[in-house]
Amino acid sequence: MSAPENSAAPTPEGTANSGAVAVIGLELRGETPTPKKQVYSWALWDWATQPFNTVILTFIFTALYLTTDAFLPPEIAALDPDSGAYKAAEAGLASGLGLGSTIAALAILVLAPVLGQRADAAGRQKLWLGIGTGALILCMFGLWFVEPAPALFWVGVALISAGSVFGEIAAVNSNAMLIGIANPKTVGKISGLGWGFGYIGGVVALVIVIVFYAMDWFGLSDEGGLPFRLIAVGCAVWAIIFSIPIFLNVPEPSLGRPERRVGFFRSYVLLTKDVISLYRSPETRPTFWFLLASAVFRDGLGGIFAFGAIIAGQVFGFKFLELAIFGIAANLIAGLSTILAGRLDDRFGPKRIILAALGAMILAGLAVFLLVDAGTVVFWIGGLLLCAFVGPAQAASRSFLARVTPAGREGEIFGLYATTGRAASWMASGAWTLLIVLTSATAFGILGIVLVLLIGFLLLLPVKAPQEA
Repeated sequence: MSAPENSAAPTPEGTANSGAVAVIGLELRGETPTPKKQVYSWALWDWATQPFNTVILTFIFTALYLTTDAFLPPEIAALDPDSGAYKAAEAGLASGLGLGSTIAALAILVLAPVLGQRADAAGRQKLWLGIGTGALILCMFGLWFVEPAPALFWVGVALISAGSVFGEIAAVNSNAMLIGIANPKTVGKISGLGWGFGYIGGVVALVIVIVFYAMDWFGLSDEGGLPFRLIAVGCAVWAIIFSIPIFLNVPEPSLGRPERRVGFFRSYVLLTKDVISLYRSPETRPTFWFLLASAVFRDGLGGIFAFGAIIAGQVFGFKFLELAIFGIAANLIAGLSTILAGRLDDRFGPKRIILAALGAMILAGLAVFLLVDAGTVVFWIGGLLLCAFVGPAQAASRSFLARVTPAGREGEIFGLYATTGRAASWMASGAWTLLIVLTSATAFGILGIVLVLLIGFLLLLPVKAPQEA
């Protein structure tokens, strides 16, 4: 592994700085304060793209439109909703969405680290951030054409899955840019601020949707799924408006590493050597083990967002308004808890925050499954508890990795972060799909998500925290 061009910079105490081991990028900033304009501009990118996750992927478009009887064959949709054939067909839509998520995960597995590595080499993280964000926006615009017909179900799944891929590619570069604006004493707070902005942005977007619904779609006909298709277009416009500041105000995290510019397929060879070097070097080995452990528990976190609203709708019978209100409460709680946890992260360390959050989510998920017959109050309590801890786990995970990322390799390491997560992403979506197929009951998908969270918790226990490393 070759050293970055700035390896001659003063080396923080306790950090190796040689041709074999790169200095830790975050520590190169020392305690240099960051202009607030840069911090808030960076955090606004999470605000800009969160409606795709909150409104489209989780609470509204998929749960209340794409996986409903609007996309069932007419002869099945006409059956009693409590009949076995109807429930099996409805579960088939849920498993179809899970299949799309799995395919998207494989695409991210192949592309994310190499694209991040190439962005590092060229010093063009903002370019790839723009490509990913722009493609995500186009996917949201494309949902306008997904009218309620069984044949168009897979078009909707394909667009949402592609949006997930492009959103992840953009997030790789957004995460890399965190290192350019944070220092070791503020990275937890800034990371938490970004996630918090995202959740609160989701709240605002959901409130707008509820107003839209309460006003009877402002007189629009609901034929052809028109309100839901307009919501998707609105999310695309939202992303355009609020993603502009990061491109205007936030600098590239590095100037590039020309010596690492190679062809696309050669990048995979270089990537393999870099992964091996992460493991072999004592200074970067915690990065290697954290990438593996976080791959599993982050997939469990993704499962909560991907399938939580489907559980609410199909298992607990939430309707449009109840689900939207739950989404607002969930995102508000998640946003506030994440901003608070970011400050605790800088004080107690990210590993403790992650373990505490995972433990709480495992207990809450088990309670939701075991008490499923007790009614909607179970999901209100258990679901909100899950949301209170999922954000802190996400923000602390990003903070953990930022603390152990070598300088000049921000895009590559966060690309590996995305890829290792997607390498394990078959676990949550696969367990969800398999258990539903075997039981023809959506409720059993909850156990698949809980199992993945538990495995991630156990894998993280022996990983050294940044201060220990």
